[in-house]
Amino acid sequence: MRNWYYFVWLCGDHIVEQHVHLIDHANWVKGDHPVEANGMGGREVRKGPDHGQIFDHHFVEFTYADGSKMFSQCRHIPDTWRSVSNVVHGPLGTALSKGEITGPNAWKYTGPSVSGHAQEHVDLIEAIEKDLKYNEGWFGATSSMTAVLGRMATYSGNIVRWDDAVAKGPDEMPDQFAWDADPPSLPDENGQYPIPVPGVYKAY
Repeated sequence: MRNWYYFVWLCGDHIVEQHVHLIDHANWVKGDHPVEANGMGGREVRKGPDHGQIFDHHFVEFTYADGSKMFSQCRHIPDTWRSVSNVVHGPLGTALSKGEITGPNAWKYTGPSVSGHAQEHVDLIEAIEKDLKYNEGWFGATSSMTAVLGRMATYSGNIVRWDDAVAKGPDEMPDQFAWDADPPSLPDENGQYPIPVPGVYKAY
């Protein structure tokens, strides 16, 4: 439990635990979720027993029903390019997540600085106080599943389709939740945990 981040059944890998927020943003822009994914990933710097079973980098090409693409990348590798952002490309310009649009209809946000983390709590508390309908469950579920879809694609190295993943995807949870129960992933005699290998790992 103290090393929870490095196990899929507890963390989901960092594409699900952290990068999901940028995936959520992209799905919001599209107003939908992808129908398939393919990608690549692996472990370049996380190789010790303490690093459990997750990857340290993922790159995924998500495809939406209308054929448009989302190119999604994330990594946990020291001394590499650090950018936490989304860029949306269209025929007349580019929209940046920092609040700027380039092109013939250029625009830049000049309003007050608002913390998204704080604002979501403000909205929730206001809904509770005013007894308003407030349900973002669909967004949370579909964005989380999009991240899982990406992980299944990088782990397997194959195209993974949304409907197949939902219908046939593996259950990562343990059979029993108890302090003396075995978790789904156990180390070998050298303390190493099983690592997904693209081409060997089966998404479903």
